[in-house]
Amino acid sequence: MAHTRISMYMPPVIDPTQAAISYGCWALPKLNEELQSEDLLTRQKALMALCDLMHDPEYVYQAISIGCLESLKALLKDSDNLVRIKTTEVLYIMATHNVGRTGFLEHGIILALSLLLSDHQRECRENLHQAYKHLVQLPAGVPGLQMYAATSAFL
Repeated sequence: MAHTRISMYMPPVIDPTQAAISYGCWALPKLNEELQSEDLLTRQKALMALCDLMHDPEYVYQAISIGCLESLKALLKDSDNLVRIKTTEVLYIMATHNVGRTGFLEHGIILALSLLLSDHQRECRENLHQAYKHLVQLPAGVPGLQMYAATSAFL
């Protein structure tokens, strides 16, 4: 007769919100493609993975060079709350690096982020304020924010 054996080890932790990340030079192009997906869960998983990867300045540089900032800028207008929250979190993490702050100025992220200043999600507003805080650490970031403030006064 068979006996039941209970393992002493915990089962592996499987997080359904994490996307499978390709290795090497294919990781970010694949995630950028998934950011543009019509499937909500795919976009959410890609954003979760980007949150983990953007702590490395090399990945930030590669993400900017392949066009992730344009994809993220489009996701700021998404109707899903989690997508907007995670998009602002990715941008906030990117803003902690000098290359990310420079990319913000080159790709017009300041104006795109400003559309969320009155977002009803507190996390979105906190992340964008953190991104702005890091952006003003760059000498060119202050005039960028001032230029936006001057133009928005006329709108």
